[in-house]
Amino acid sequence: MSAAPASPTASPATSPTASTAVQEAFLKAFHAEHPAVTADAFVAGRSPDGRSSYRILSDRVAGARRVLDLGCGDGVLLDLLARTEERRLAGVDLSPEALALARRRPSLRTTALAQARAQRLPFADGAFDACVCHMALMLMGDVDRVAAEIARVLSPGSTLACVVGGGAVGGEAYELFSGLLRAAVERAPAEQRIPPLGDRRTRSREGLGAILEPAGFCAPDRETVPIDLSGPVEQVWAALSGIYDVGPLDPAAVSRLRESFVREAAGLAGPDGRVPCGFTVHVVTARLR
Repeated sequence: MSAAPASPTASPATSPTASTAVQEAFLKAFHAEHPAVTADAFVAGRSPDGRSSYRILSDRVAGARRVLDLGCGDGVLLDLLARTEERRLAGVDLSPEALALARRRPSLRTTALAQARAQRLPFADGAFDACVCHMALMLMGDVDRVAAEIARVLSPGSTLACVVGGGAVGGEAYELFSGLLRAAVERAPAEQRIPPLGDRRTRSREGLGAILEPAGFCAPDRETVPIDLSGPVEQVWAALSGIYDVGPLDPAAVSRLRESFVREAAGLAGPDGRVPCGFTVHVVTARLR
Protein backbone atom coordinates (compact mmCIF):
# COMPACT_ATOMS: atom_id res chain seq x y z
CA MET A 1 0.00 0.00 0.00
CA SER A 2 1.52 3.28 -1.06
CA ALA A 3 1.50 6.54 0.86
CA ALA A 4 -1.53 8.80 0.90
CA PRO A 5 -1.69 11.96 -1.22
CA ALA A 6 1.37 14.09 -0.72
CA SER A 7 1.60 17.85 -0.16
CA PRO A 8 -2.03 18.37 0.90
CA THR A 9 -3.55 21.79 0.67
CA ALA A 10 -6.76 23.17 2.10
CA SER A 11 -9.57 25.29 0.82
CA PRO A 12 -9.71 28.93 1.91
CA ALA A 13 -10.23 29.39 5.64
CA THR A 14 -13.77 29.06 6.87
CA SER A 15 -15.02 29.63 10.39
CA PRO A 16 -17.80 27.47 11.81
CA THR A 17 -21.14 29.06 12.53
CA ALA A 18 -22.05 29.41 16.20
CA SER A 19 -24.36 26.38 16.11
CA THR A 20 -21.78 24.25 14.31
CA ALA A 21 -19.10 25.26 16.83
CA VAL A 22 -21.36 24.09 19.68
CA GLN A 23 -22.03 20.79 17.90
CA GLU A 24 -18.35 20.16 17.23
CA ALA A 25 -17.36 21.00 20.81
CA PHE A 26 -19.87 18.43 22.06
CA LEU A 27 -18.68 15.76 19.62
CA LYS A 28 -15.02 16.31 20.47
CA ALA A 29 -15.72 16.08 24.21
CA PHE A 30 -17.87 12.96 23.78
CA HIS A 31 -15.30 11.14 21.65
CA ALA A 32 -12.49 12.14 23.98
CA GLU A 33 -14.18 9.86 26.54
CA HIS A 34 -15.48 7.29 24.03
CA PRO A 35 -13.04 7.25 21.09
CA ALA A 36 -14.14 3.89 19.66
CA VAL A 37 -17.85 4.11 20.46
CA THR A 38 -19.12 4.02 16.86
CA ALA A 39 -17.09 0.95 15.94
CA ASP A 40 -18.02 -0.76 19.21
CA ALA A 41 -21.69 -0.29 18.37
CA PHE A 42 -21.65 -1.14 14.66
CA VAL A 43 -18.80 -3.54 13.89
CA ALA A 44 -20.75 -6.63 15.01
CA GLY A 45 -23.96 -5.64 13.21
CA ARG A 46 -24.84 -7.59 10.09
CA SER A 47 -27.07 -6.99 7.09
CA PRO A 48 -29.19 -9.86 5.70
CA ASP A 49 -26.30 -10.89 3.41
CA GLY A 50 -23.89 -11.08 6.37
CA ARG A 51 -21.98 -7.85 5.79
CA SER A 52 -21.33 -5.13 8.32
CA SER A 53 -22.24 -1.55 7.40
CA TYR A 54 -18.49 -0.91 7.15
CA ARG A 55 -18.09 -3.76 4.65
CA ILE A 56 -21.00 -2.44 2.61
CA LEU A 57 -19.27 0.94 2.24
CA SER A 58 -15.95 -0.70 1.42
CA ASP A 59 -17.62 -2.71 -1.34
CA ARG A 60 -19.24 0.43 -2.80
CA VAL A 61 -15.79 1.87 -3.61
CA ALA A 62 -14.11 -1.43 -4.53
CA GLY A 63 -12.47 -0.05 -7.68
CA ALA A 64 -11.13 3.18 -6.21
CA ARG A 65 -7.39 3.57 -5.58
CA ARG A 66 -7.35 6.91 -3.72
CA VAL A 67 -9.91 6.90 -0.93
CA LEU A 68 -10.74 9.43 1.79
CA ASP A 69 -12.60 8.35 4.94
CA LEU A 70 -14.51 11.35 6.29
CA GLY A 71 -15.05 10.98 10.04
CA CYS A 72 -12.78 7.94 10.17
CA GLY A 73 -12.87 7.49 13.95
CA ASP A 74 -10.62 4.71 15.17
CA GLY A 75 -9.98 3.42 11.64
CA VAL A 76 -12.25 0.36 11.31
CA LEU A 77 -13.34 1.25 7.77
CA LEU A 78 -9.86 2.30 6.73
CA ASP A 79 -8.58 -1.06 7.94
CA LEU A 80 -10.99 -2.79 5.55
CA LEU A 81 -10.03 -0.48 2.69
CA ALA A 82 -6.34 -1.13 3.32
CA ARG A 83 -6.79 -4.81 2.44
CA THR A 84 -6.73 -3.79 -1.23
CA GLU A 85 -3.08 -3.41 -2.19
CA GLU A 86 -1.61 -0.23 -3.64
CA ARG A 87 -4.35 1.97 -2.30
CA ARG A 88 -3.62 5.54 -1.22
CA LEU A 89 -5.71 6.20 1.86
CA ALA A 90 -6.46 9.18 4.05
CA GLY A 91 -8.75 9.78 6.99
CA VAL A 92 -9.92 12.86 8.87
CA ASP A 93 -11.72 13.18 12.17
CA LEU A 94 -12.41 15.82 14.81
CA SER A 95 -11.25 13.55 17.63
CA PRO A 96 -7.51 13.27 18.36
CA GLU A 97 -8.27 10.38 20.71
CA ALA A 98 -10.00 8.39 17.98
CA LEU A 99 -7.18 9.17 15.53
CA ALA A 100 -4.65 7.94 18.09
CA LEU A 101 -6.40 4.56 18.03
CA ALA A 102 -6.37 4.54 14.23
CA ARG A 103 -2.63 5.22 14.18
CA ARG A 104 -2.04 2.08 16.25
CA ARG A 105 -3.39 -0.13 13.47
CA PRO A 106 -0.49 -1.73 11.57
CA SER A 107 -2.50 -1.67 8.34
CA LEU A 108 -2.69 2.14 8.49
CA ARG A 109 0.98 2.94 8.97
CA THR A 110 1.15 4.73 5.58
CA THR A 111 -2.32 6.28 5.77
CA ALA A 112 -2.53 10.07 6.06
CA LEU A 113 -4.57 10.68 9.22
CA ALA A 114 -5.44 14.26 10.08
CA GLN A 115 -7.45 16.04 12.74
CA ALA A 116 -9.56 18.34 10.60
CA ARG A 117 -13.02 19.68 9.99
CA ALA A 118 -14.97 18.28 7.06
CA GLN A 119 -15.78 21.88 6.10
CA ARG A 120 -12.08 22.56 5.47
CA LEU A 121 -10.24 19.48 4.27
CA PRO A 122 -6.42 19.57 4.21
CA PHE A 123 -6.06 18.00 0.75
CA ALA A 124 -5.46 19.21 -2.78
CA ASP A 125 -8.16 19.51 -5.43
CA GLY A 126 -8.91 16.18 -7.11
CA ALA A 127 -6.77 14.18 -4.68
CA PHE A 128 -9.16 11.22 -4.38
CA ASP A 129 -11.22 8.81 -6.49
CA ALA A 130 -13.72 8.07 -3.72
CA CYS A 131 -14.91 9.36 -0.35
CA VAL A 132 -16.58 7.18 2.27
CA CYS A 133 -18.36 8.36 5.40
CA HIS A 134 -19.83 6.03 8.04
CA MET A 135 -22.49 7.47 10.37
CA ALA A 136 -20.90 10.92 10.35
CA LEU A 137 -22.43 13.04 7.58
CA MET A 138 -25.72 13.42 9.44
CA LEU A 139 -23.84 14.84 12.46
CA MET A 140 -22.10 17.64 10.57
CA GLY A 141 -23.11 21.29 10.63
CA ASP A 142 -22.64 23.58 7.62
CA VAL A 143 -23.24 20.46 5.56
CA ASP A 144 -23.52 22.34 2.26
CA ARG A 145 -19.92 23.42 2.81
CA VAL A 146 -19.02 19.81 3.60
CA ALA A 147 -20.50 18.71 0.26
CA ALA A 148 -18.54 21.40 -1.57
CA GLU A 149 -15.31 20.30 0.11
CA ILE A 150 -15.90 16.64 -0.73
CA ALA A 151 -16.51 17.61 -4.35
CA ARG A 152 -13.35 19.73 -4.36
CA VAL A 153 -11.05 16.91 -3.23
CA LEU A 154 -12.61 14.32 -5.55
CA SER A 155 -11.72 13.94 -9.22
CA PRO A 156 -14.53 14.04 -11.82
CA GLY A 157 -16.49 10.80 -11.97
CA SER A 158 -15.55 9.83 -8.42
CA THR A 159 -17.93 8.25 -5.92
CA LEU A 160 -19.19 9.44 -2.55
CA ALA A 161 -20.54 6.56 -0.43
CA CYS A 162 -22.11 7.21 2.98
CA VAL A 163 -23.98 5.32 5.66
CA VAL A 164 -26.50 7.44 7.57
CA GLY A 165 -28.79 6.33 10.37
CA GLY A 166 -32.33 5.11 9.76
CA GLY A 167 -34.36 3.93 12.71
CA ALA A 168 -35.70 0.94 14.60
CA VAL A 169 -36.90 -2.04 12.58
CA GLY A 170 -39.80 -2.24 15.03
CA GLY A 171 -40.98 -4.03 18.13
CA GLU A 172 -37.57 -5.07 19.43
CA ALA A 173 -34.79 -4.00 21.77
CA TYR A 174 -33.82 -0.91 19.78
CA GLU A 175 -37.36 0.41 19.98
CA LEU A 176 -37.54 -0.43 23.71
CA PHE A 177 -34.25 1.35 24.35
CA SER A 178 -35.34 4.40 22.37
CA GLY A 179 -38.50 4.77 24.45
CA LEU A 180 -36.67 4.39 27.76
CA LEU A 181 -33.97 6.83 26.69
CA ARG A 182 -36.52 9.40 25.53
CA ALA A 183 -38.15 9.31 28.97
CA ALA A 184 -34.77 9.60 30.72
CA VAL A 185 -33.76 12.61 28.64
CA GLU A 186 -37.11 14.32 29.26
CA ARG A 187 -36.55 13.98 33.02
CA ALA A 188 -32.97 15.29 32.83
CA PRO A 189 -32.09 18.96 33.35
CA ALA A 190 -31.22 21.02 30.29
CA GLU A 191 -27.46 20.80 30.91
CA GLN A 192 -27.67 17.01 30.51
CA ARG A 193 -29.09 17.15 27.00
CA ILE A 194 -27.13 17.13 23.77
CA PRO A 195 -27.22 20.08 21.36
CA PRO A 196 -29.03 19.62 18.04
CA LEU A 197 -26.63 17.72 15.77
CA GLY A 198 -26.26 17.93 12.03
CA ASP A 199 -28.77 18.76 9.33
CA ARG A 200 -32.08 16.89 9.06
CA ARG A 201 -31.88 17.00 5.26
CA THR A 202 -29.32 14.18 5.41
CA ARG A 203 -32.11 11.85 6.59
CA SER A 204 -34.05 11.85 3.30
CA ARG A 205 -33.22 11.21 -0.33
CA GLU A 206 -34.68 14.56 -1.35
CA GLY A 207 -32.72 16.39 1.33
CA LEU A 208 -29.50 14.69 0.33
CA GLY A 209 -30.13 15.70 -3.25
CA ALA A 210 -30.60 19.31 -2.16
CA ILE A 211 -27.21 19.14 -0.43
CA LEU A 212 -25.17 17.16 -2.95
CA GLU A 213 -26.45 18.21 -6.36
CA PRO A 214 -25.52 21.92 -6.04
CA ALA A 215 -21.99 20.77 -5.15
CA GLY A 216 -21.71 18.95 -8.48
CA PHE A 217 -22.94 15.43 -7.69
CA CYS A 218 -25.51 13.50 -9.67
CA ALA A 219 -28.78 12.68 -7.93
CA PRO A 220 -27.89 10.34 -5.05
CA ASP A 221 -29.04 6.75 -4.79
CA ARG A 222 -30.25 5.62 -1.36
CA GLU A 223 -30.74 2.00 -0.29
CA THR A 224 -32.25 1.14 3.09
CA VAL A 225 -30.55 -1.85 4.74
CA PRO A 226 -31.61 -3.59 7.97
CA ILE A 227 -28.79 -4.27 10.43
CA ASP A 228 -29.04 -7.03 13.05
CA LEU A 229 -27.42 -6.33 16.44
CA SER A 230 -29.11 -9.20 18.29
CA GLY A 231 -27.22 -10.85 21.13
CA PRO A 232 -27.14 -11.35 24.89
CA VAL A 233 -28.84 -8.51 26.73
CA GLU A 234 -25.60 -7.01 28.09
CA GLN A 235 -24.06 -7.04 24.61
CA VAL A 236 -27.08 -5.26 23.18
CA TRP A 237 -27.01 -2.71 26.01
CA ALA A 238 -23.32 -2.04 25.38
CA ALA A 239 -24.03 -1.34 21.71
CA LEU A 240 -27.10 0.85 22.21
CA SER A 241 -25.84 2.80 25.22
CA GLY A 242 -23.10 4.37 23.12
CA ILE A 243 -25.67 6.73 21.59
CA TYR A 244 -24.84 10.41 22.05
CA ASP A 245 -27.90 11.19 24.19
CA VAL A 246 -26.64 8.90 26.96
CA GLY A 247 -23.31 10.70 27.32
CA PRO A 248 -24.40 13.84 29.23
CA LEU A 249 -26.75 11.99 31.61
CA ASP A 250 -25.55 11.71 35.20
CA PRO A 251 -24.35 8.25 36.36
CA ALA A 252 -27.46 7.64 38.44
CA ALA A 253 -29.72 8.27 35.44
CA VAL A 254 -27.62 5.95 33.25
CA SER A 255 -27.77 3.27 35.95
CA ARG A 256 -31.56 3.51 36.11
CA LEU A 257 -31.77 3.40 32.32
CA ARG A 258 -29.62 0.28 32.22
CA GLU A 259 -31.61 -1.47 34.94
CA SER A 260 -34.89 -0.73 33.18
CA PHE A 261 -33.56 -1.86 29.81
CA VAL A 262 -32.01 -5.09 31.09
CA ARG A 263 -35.18 -5.97 33.00
CA GLU A 264 -37.57 -5.31 30.14
CA ALA A 265 -35.33 -6.63 27.37
CA ALA A 266 -35.01 -9.96 29.19
CA GLY A 267 -38.62 -10.58 28.27
CA LEU A 268 -37.69 -10.30 24.58
CA ALA A 269 -34.99 -12.97 24.73
CA GLY A 270 -35.44 -16.20 22.82
CA PRO A 271 -34.62 -19.71 24.04
CA ASP A 272 -30.97 -19.13 23.17
CA GLY A 273 -30.80 -16.03 25.38
CA ARG A 274 -30.41 -13.65 22.45
CA VAL A 275 -32.36 -10.39 22.49
CA PRO A 276 -33.60 -9.37 19.03
CA CYS A 277 -32.30 -5.94 18.12
CA GLY A 278 -32.59 -4.44 14.67
CA PHE A 279 -32.34 -1.03 13.06
CA THR A 280 -31.90 0.36 9.59
CA VAL A 281 -29.22 2.38 7.86
CA HIS A 282 -29.41 4.24 4.57
CA VAL A 283 -26.54 3.55 2.18
CA VAL A 284 -26.12 6.60 -0.02
CA THR A 285 -24.01 6.78 -3.17
CA ALA A 286 -23.52 9.72 -5.51
CA ARG A 287 -21.19 10.23 -8.48
CA LEU A 288 -19.38 13.53 -9.02
CA ARG A 289 -20.13 14.90 -12.48
